[in-house]
Amino acid sequence: MTPEDLRAAVAAGIVSEAQAASLSALANERAGKRATLPQEDEPFEFFRGFSEIFISVGLVILLSGVTALLAAFGGFALLTLVPLATAAIAWWWAGYFTLKRRMTLPSMVLASAFGAGVMLFVFSVLRQVGLEARALGILGFLASAVALMLWYRRFRLPFAAFLTGAALLGAIYSLTASASNLIGLAGAEGYRAMFDLSESPAFATATLVFGIGAFLVGMWFDTRDPHRLGRHSATAFWCHLLAAPALVNTVAVTLLNGGGTGALAVALVLIAILALVIDRRSFLTAAIVYIAIVISWLMGEGGGTSWIFVLLLLGAFITAIGTWWVQLRARVMQMLPDFPGKSRLPPYGSTE
Repeated sequence: MTPEDLRAAVAAGIVSEAQAASLSALANERAGKRATLPQEDEPFEFFRGFSEIFISVGLVILLSGVTALLAAFGGFALLTLVPLATAAIAWWWAGYFTLKRRMTLPSMVLASAFGAGVMLFVFSVLRQVGLEARALGILGFLASAVALMLWYRRFRLPFAAFLTGAALLGAIYSLTASASNLIGLAGAEGYRAMFDLSESPAFATATLVFGIGAFLVGMWFDTRDPHRLGRHSATAFWCHLLAAPALVNTVAVTLLNGGGTGALAVALVLIAILALVIDRRSFLTAAIVYIAIVISWLMGEGGGTSWIFVLLLLGAFITAIGTWWVQLRARVMQMLPDFPGKSRLPPYGSTE
């Protein structure tokens, strides 16, 4: 809106002069913050100051004390209601710390307590019914995911999208994993089998589909805020943090089992190009770190020092891309033809 639009709104009685002044000040503040960001920055805020860390520690201790108090004096009959009561208290306190104070880290603590409380409550109730472990896990994680969706709708906390995705992933794993597969995770061979599309198609495919879904949701939020100014961009950040490991998990293990490190290197280059196109360093960082962990773990099982050289190459790769990110992204975007949604991606500068 232009200043003329605001003056017209005041003249029409839609907003008061004070409201128009507040809107103008807010717009100038947001534009000023974006203008002062470095050209290569990807805005993200985890906490605004040490006061948020201090309050978050206090909230963790306080919620633990409230839960212990309810469990101690509620009696065995009310023990299953303790997690639900903790979740209700977290919802209540979020009205102050999230909606009124706009504090990021305390809001994340409360959202985590809320999701965990709902999940544990459902676990406790369904356990009394006598459901098997698989059904217990599926319904518990799904209930937590639905509750966290309501949390996001009420408080608009971007981190709630990450918690929702993690709960959905837990439900997917509860549906597709077997006890023998989970036990096999303790060794590299079991890990290779679980996340290989040919060895464990149901589990590996579910992980891959989840990663694709999380990526698409992240892109939906990203295209609604291409200049990275508001809540949608922060929500996309958390979605991409979920998507990258889920995608890489299946792709990395499958390629290592079938095509070796050469095929994995090609996949890494493609992931880097995708990260440049969507302008998400977080996506590429999560993917590369996860690839490094997988490769070093699997190679470490067989002995030798080859994993050290893999980490060195990956470190040099990510450092080079991070250093010349703006120039590389401009070059890639200029080389790509026009495609649907290209204009809704973050703008890119020159290669100079």
